[in-house]
Amino acid sequence: MFTGIVQKIGLIEKLKKKADSIDFHISTPMANDLTIGQSISHNGICLTLTESNSDNYKITAVDETIQKTTIKNWKQGDFVNLEKSLVYGDAMDGHIVQGHVDCTATCSKILKKEAGYYFSFKYPQKFQDLIYQKGSISINGVSLTISSIIDQKIEFEVAIIPHTFINTTFKYIKVNDLVNLEFDPLAKQIKRQISLLKL
Repeated sequence: MFTGIVQKIGLIEKLKKKADSIDFHISTPMANDLTIGQSISHNGICLTLTESNSDNYKITAVDETIQKTTIKNWKQGDFVNLEKSLVYGDAMDGHIVQGHVDCTATCSKILKKEAGYYFSFKYPQKFQDLIYQKGSISINGVSLTISSIIDQKIEFEVAIIPHTFINTTFKYIKVNDLVNLEFDPLAKQIKRQISLLKL
């Protein structure tokens, strides 16, 4: 489990595609504090370390992750947001993030203002009942608040302060880029309970 507060940015040093998986080698200053078997959020995707040394480590993405997330588009030289899993007693500065990506979304607009940036994203309509004003959402593993619903069915906006922009991969996102979305787990549980009541 994570909070959506990015701790470091990692660099994809190399990757190897196999029949139904992809191996990634990630370089980051965080590597010397990690151990094999540890779970790390990579752009919002919870992945397990299989090899580790002082300056880089290895992870493997299986077919389901490849199909459901942006990981299939990652390239050598790309940067990813990193966050270690929660430890009992850690501060809960963001919101509950499981590292289980629900879908991908497309960046539809980027607006720069004096106070920061406003990013708009279009997402699959079937998730519209999980989007609400001032609700929490994880975008590429970053805990954010929905600042505006542009289209009730398919598009929303988030505000990115300069600190978040500089210290995450938001500075690399361009219009038409795909991102990973994880909706608020509480909203998903409420939706499930309502659907059960209708049975």
